[in-house]
Amino acid sequence: MSLRLRDPGRNTGVAPEFVVDPVLLDAVSPSGDRGGIVVGSGLKGEPLTISALRAAPTRIVLVGGLYLARQVALRAMAVGAWVTIATGRPAAWQVLPKAAGNQPNGRPSPLVTIRRLSPVEMPRPSEDAPLLVVTDGGPTPQDLFPPRSPWHTTVYVLPYLHPQATTIANAADVVLMQRLPAGQAELAARIWRLPPQMMRQLTTLKDDQVVALGQNLWRPLRLVTTPKEQALLGPVRRGD
Repeated sequence: MSLRLRDPGRNTGVAPEFVVDPVLLDAVSPSGDRGGIVVGSGLKGEPLTISALRAAPTRIVLVGGLYLARQVALRAMAVGAWVTIATGRPAAWQVLPKAAGNQPNGRPSPLVTIRRLSPVEMPRPSEDAPLLVVTDGGPTPQDLFPPRSPWHTTVYVLPYLHPQATTIANAADVVLMQRLPAGQAELAARIWRLPPQMMRQLTTLKDDQVVALGQNLWRPLRLVTTPKEQALLGPVRRGD
């Protein structure tokens, strides 16, 4: 089953609903459509959503800056996902526990966990508690937490394309790419067999633009930040 980009005006499919703590919704605006994650807006300003939390193991590759990766993770939290971050730079991800807040007993919310880049047992996902695992392991990440069950989505954060990441890139259900230098755009064209015009488009994207790539999918979109997200992440940008 391929992961599809959904336009509310063109797709009537229903994704599952998840229960979200009101405290979290007060920190991060709801940013999805019945379980989907809004990834940006189209040319006419319409919201574009992916059903990233679904009844199938799912892989998403992000090629670009840390801003994009943190925004996707925040929006997964906002629609009810448990989020685990496996990273070698934990300080860069502290914004997520901050957004999740504390439990009534004062302890940090268990909704977000930050771990080292080493194999550990993951929570068992379910329809009521989908799991998003972010692997922030550089341009050649180890596949430490591959999605193995329904309602488990793994996001691979690639700061840039590297030939050794080809296997993970090819296995992705959807790829979100920010602007690439010419050499990396050429590599992207080889990995996904892109025609020259698409390869050139990857080199001319603005800081707030992303291309969503998947099976029968090539869709440029514009990143949009809500006021609450901007307070946490700062303005939309290409880099970290």
